[in-house]
Parts: sequence; structure tokens; C-alpha cells
Amino acid sequence: MREFYSVTDYTHIDGMSIVLLGRLLGLPLKPEHRTGYMDLLPLLAEKATNDEWRIFYLGSRPGVAEKAARMLRNRHAGLQIRTHHGHFNAEQCGPENQAVLAEIKAYAPDILMVGMGMPRQEVWVLENQKDIAARAVFCCGALMDYIAGEIPTPPRWIGRLGFEWLYRLLSEPARLWRRYLLEPWSVMGRLARMYLSSSHSKSTQG
Repeated sequence: MREFYSVTDYTHIDGMSIVLLGRLLGLPLKPEHRTGYMDLLPLLAEKATNDEWRIFYLGSRPGVAEKAARMLRNRHAGLQIRTHHGHFNAEQCGPENQAVLAEIKAYAPDILMVGMGMPRQEVWVLENQKDIAARAVFCCGALMDYIAGEIPTPPRWIGRLGFEWLYRLLSEPARLWRRYLLEPWSVMGRLARMYLSSSHSKSTQG
């Protein structure tokens, strides 16, 4: 993940936990700095329609992404969007992966959205970045699953209050319990070690 973020041009905050973490680290972050894809997509789709941008979405189970794409086309007349499911062998030099890259290249999208879950989507983008024929690439997780109604969509006000994680945990406990109940403690442990190491260094210098 560190390597992935080192090659990105822009990084945005998709979660209140990052806002809180940033503030602990002294960054001037506020709740309004959070940009979730459910909030971003309507603006992006409208802009893409007006400017005739082509969008390619890679991810979700077979049929799910195309269902979501039809819904988006109905909401945004003229939206150009093509999809391919994320259930393929993503081995970099494998025939399935090469076929996906060729399909993306043939469509020549302005925006490629990759929704294959973290960290698979980031790994895929990192491994194939030189062969991806798109002007911009977004890693967007289960975005189209939410649009298609495959996963319950949290009310937008819950996200603004910082409790979207709880809604998702209650909706998909088997899939998300580790992400929301275990992984944060690992992050906090790393931060504690960094803080203690920094404090020790300062006291030694003093």
C-alpha cells in the first residue's frame, strides 16, 4: 500500500477515521474534507455526461456492475460507461488479465474505476499501471454494488456523523468484522510506537 500511494497523483480521504487520525497527527483536517464515492459519483457522472467522458468500471460479481451501469445511464442520459466484472485471474501476464487490459485499451476511457476490494484493486493498478489506457484511475471498492442494491446503502447523514463504518459492519458482519474491529488496533499500536519513539528521541536530545 505504501508503494501504491507513493505513485498516486492525488489522495483523498474516504472515511471519518482518517480525519480523526490526521487530527491526532496534527493535520488541519475537518469532517467536510471527507469525500466518499457515494457522494462523489453523482457529481462525477454529471460532469462525465456533460463533457462526454467515457467511464470504464472494473469490478463486482458478473452482472452486478452492468446492472448498476444501467441505473446510472437512466439517471444521467447520455452517460458513456462500460463494465467488466472483477472475477477474473488477475495474474499480470495471464491471458484473462491481458484480455481485460485490451478491452480497456479498446474503449479508451477517460476514467477507469477499479472496484475489486482493498488491497486487490490497489495491487492490480500498481502491477498494471504502465499498461492501463486511461487518463485517470480511481480505486472505489464496492461502489457499484451499492448502486445496484447488492449491499445496503448507508444514509448519507450517517457518513457525515462518522458512523458509516458501524452501518456497514451491521450490514455485513462476516465480511467486515476484521476490518473494523481488529485492524484499527494494529494502526493504533503503530502510532503509539511512533509516538513513544519520537518522545524518547526528543528526551535523549534534550
